Amino acid sequence: MYNNFMGGNTESGHYLAPPPLDTGRGRAYDSPMQTPAVRRPAVAGRFYPAKPDVLARQVDQFLAPDVPAPEKIEAALGCVVPHAGYMYSGAVAGAVFQRLPARATYVILCPNHTGRGAPLAVMSEGEWLTPLGAVRIDGELAASLRRSCRLLMEDAKAHEDEHAIEVQIPFLQRQVGAFTFVPIAIGVSRYAALEALGHGMAQALKSAAGPVLIVASSDMNHYEPDDVTRVKDRKAIDQILALDAAGLYEVVRKEDISMCGYGAAVAMLTAAKDLGATRAELVRYATSADASGDRSAVVGYAGMVVS
Repeated sequence: MYNNFMGGNTESGHYLAPPPLDTGRGRAYDSPMQTPAVRRPAVAGRFYPAKPDVLARQVDQFLAPDVPAPEKIEAALGCVVPHAGYMYSGAVAGAVFQRLPARATYVILCPNHTGRGAPLAVMSEGEWLTPLGAVRIDGELAASLRRSCRLLMEDAKAHEDEHAIEVQIPFLQRQVGAFTFVPIAIGVSRYAALEALGHGMAQALKSAAGPVLIVASSDMNHYEPDDVTRVKDRKAIDQILALDAAGLYEVVRKEDISMCGYGAAVAMLTAAKDLGATRAELVRYATSADASGDRSAVVGYAGMVVS
């Protein structure tokens, strides 16, 4: 089952994309023009609000700290964050982002749900738009990543309609403000390729001008009963807590855990270990049943930080 979540439109179910919230028509980012250098929102109005003021309020609610406020994990190197519609996974994502220190630059990894484009697809120039504004791609870091991992290919097509990075950006826009990033969509399932990406990221990040945080965008098990999903997800979570990239890869395959972004998590863990990671923390866990009440077929969401 796990291979079904590396490509193809496998995440169109109602647990992941709620009904349209608003269209946002008439705004600058809704222009029909689409160029490789300007990536416009693909899922605004479906996965999250398209109106800037509504989106800002919703994200701020997810980012509001618990009382007492948890401490920042200042030594954070990477994280796992879900990418479903905000009504389902926004609270888990917000709990992670509120614990992260602000960084000037991020590498954001995601699974390639559409199946289009290169197997390991990076964008090295231009900017991404959300209803909250534009975020620039860090071209210098992207070039360094391509030198360090020769499997990376320049390909905007893989990112054009992919939601799993797009939904992370408004959280960083509200939490951090100004930042740059490098987007990478992963459409391969071979461990050697994922490990090579991880080692390459670490090599590039060691020579970066400042600290860079790696965001692995992933949901957990899909479309099984809530009790089954929670058991399966715990097996994957335990491997992340152990900082065991190979263990995560093996348990996902052995236990038939449909964790769509396991490749992103494997690459992030590999890089984090190279960069000196010694611990991981489960910040929050939920399933779609916590929002919908339907426990017959759920999606799991884990928010984790590696430091």
